[in-house]
Amino acid sequence: MSDETSEKLIEAALMHVPFDGWTETTFRAALRDAEVDRTVAEALFPRGAVDLALAFHRRGDARMRARIEETDLSGMRFRDKVAFAVRARIEAAEDREAVRRGTTLFSLPPYAPDGARAIWGTADAIWTALGDTSDDVNWYTKRATLSGVYSATLLYWLGDDSIDHQATWEFLDRRIGDVMKIEEAKARVNRNPVLSRMLAVPTRVMGGIKPPKRREDLPGQTGM
Repeated sequence: MSDETSEKLIEAALMHVPFDGWTETTFRAALRDAEVDRTVAEALFPRGAVDLALAFHRRGDARMRARIEETDLSGMRFRDKVAFAVRARIEAAEDREAVRRGTTLFSLPPYAPDGARAIWGTADAIWTALGDTSDDVNWYTKRATLSGVYSATLLYWLGDDSIDHQATWEFLDRRIGDVMKIEEAKARVNRNPVLSRMLAVPTRVMGGIKPPKRREDLPGQTGM
């Protein structure tokens, strides 16, 4: 029932977000249009429109995961799988103005941590969907790097008026290409015996860093 109510409120809110943003005005209008009691709505979204905006973001993550699961990626290079996932996530948003308004909301100091956690959650959802099994510091670096790629591509998409957003997908490919160059450089360092010896101690230290256990209050949770 809660999922159904959340979906009704998100859909109702999307009719008002282009005009009023993710605000209390939009939240009240969504309650009215969806015919949801305020007590019920506040139980689901204690902070009103802010939590509703986060629910809209999580819905995009869920739709992206579903698209990845139903697509055969076995013949793709890994970089192409990542590009596909990021593109699937952006396309899952559908409503560009709602995303734009959300970006504005989560750039405000009181809500910036919520925005950062949402982006981190998206990066975690992508890596998890692609089968990442990292159990060390790479768990963090992969998600931090992908968060940067996703954020930059999303902002580019918001201003892209090219046909079928082709300029955005070319931008995404360049960003992933930049990341791959860094990974190739790291691989060359690892193959160099002198540099490997020099980095042996910090490598051991970093190897002891483990990802957080799955909890609601830690980064990487798509269900925050």
